[in-house]
Amino acid sequence: MKIVGIIPARWASTRLEGKVLADILGKPMIQHVWERAKRSSLLDEVYIACDNDNVFRVVEEFGAKAIMTSSDHTSGTDRIAEAAARIEADVILNIQGDEPLIEAAVLDALAQAMQEDPLVLMATVIKKFDSIKEIESPNVVKVVIDIYKDAIYFSRSSIPFYRDTDTVNKVFYKHLGFYAYRREFLLKYKDLPASSLEQAERLEQLRALEGGVRIRTIQTDYDTISVDTPEDLHAVIERLKEES
Repeated sequence: MKIVGIIPARWASTRLEGKVLADILGKPMIQHVWERAKRSSLLDEVYIACDNDNVFRVVEEFGAKAIMTSSDHTSGTDRIAEAAARIEADVILNIQGDEPLIEAAVLDALAQAMQEDPLVLMATVIKKFDSIKEIESPNVVKVVIDIYKDAIYFSRSSIPFYRDTDTVNKVFYKHLGFYAYRREFLLKYKDLPASSLEQAERLEQLRALEGGVRIRTIQTDYDTISVDTPEDLHAVIERLKEES
């Protein structure tokens, strides 16, 4: 089984334009993501899907394999699907380009889930919440799972709702935006029309659930920081300083 990682590197960003090239300790952010992904023991290749000539040039300069994709894509899934159509692989991992703290062990766990169960078309990563503040934030996606560790629902609301008790010491799961797909499923999935739940929550993974596709979840203890603001960027820099 050939497993390939693709990092979507979109130039445009509402809150932090060109963030994929933001300097982090002397390297562009996308290089940090790529270097950490390359530590995975189960990925055969790691590509970066670009939509900007400057990003493409920088990616090639630090030695990564770059694929130019359309700048019109509205989601990272669409971008990696375009790149995946040009690559020979059985499984594709979607590795977010604004997650410079990703751990290779998380990617290996995703890949292993696809190896162990050939019926799983799609998998993603979850972790237990550490703070009530995050649970209450609509910017942090929550997920509930069944006894087989497949996702039941993703939401920006706090789920599950504990009707008769408070939320202290109750388990809530946070969704981390890393995915694994069977390549053939990915190429079909990106062409499906947006579902009603997806449009309501603005969460594209709900398109798969509403269409009856199982999404296997992999629990991790690692947490990451998605870089969306200058404050996030500063927090990542401080974390990496502590690691060095």
